[in-house]
Amino acid sequence: MVTIDTITAGPVAAKLLEIGAIKINYKQPFTWSSGWKSPIYCDNRLALSFPHIRTYIKDRLAETIALHFNGTECIAGVATAGIPQGALVADLLGLPFIYVRPKPKEHGMGNQIEGKLDKGTRVVLVEDLISTGGSSLKAAQAVQQAGGRVEGMAAIFTYGFDTATKNFTEAKIPLVCLSDFNHLLTEAVRNRYLDEDQLIYVKSWRLDPANWK
Repeated sequence: MVTIDTITAGPVAAKLLEIGAIKINYKQPFTWSSGWKSPIYCDNRLALSFPHIRTYIKDRLAETIALHFNGTECIAGVATAGIPQGALVADLLGLPFIYVRPKPKEHGMGNQIEGKLDKGTRVVLVEDLISTGGSSLKAAQAVQQAGGRVEGMAAIFTYGFDTATKNFTEAKIPLVCLSDFNHLLTEAVRNRYLDEDQLIYVKSWRLDPANWK
């Protein structure tokens, strides 16, 4: 199940647009690592450089976790962008913190999970961005394989792809996001980053991002 916090969705999108953490360029689309062309690029790490927005996001993530995942015993940051956000939230909630690498280290102890995780510990993972959800769910699987109980995941932003919804539903891991693509577009029009004609064009991207031009 994927849930969007409708109270925070608009304000979070507006703040990310304000600082350029989310960029919209329909004339010269961005190229993702997957090779997809996109009129939108999201880099929420930029929010860490703006104390008032960093604090706002930290507070909203903490509130979301407390509301949706009562009884959380540990926060896990998903490497790399989820690490600082997760650490901030864990500190605010007074909870232990761990982080999860994409794969085990090839030297030293060979850890994929850094920090102390006892078997049966109820864990909520923190992500900054959800596209298809693949890498995020691999991190959740690593926690489960290490004996942790994954209660769910909290993220700052999701593109809202059907693939992500399907992946989280099949994994039986609830996902709660502070904002999403639809609220982003609403704020983009409201704050004149896009007009109505441009909005239609940008909306068409999400229908078939792999073939969008």
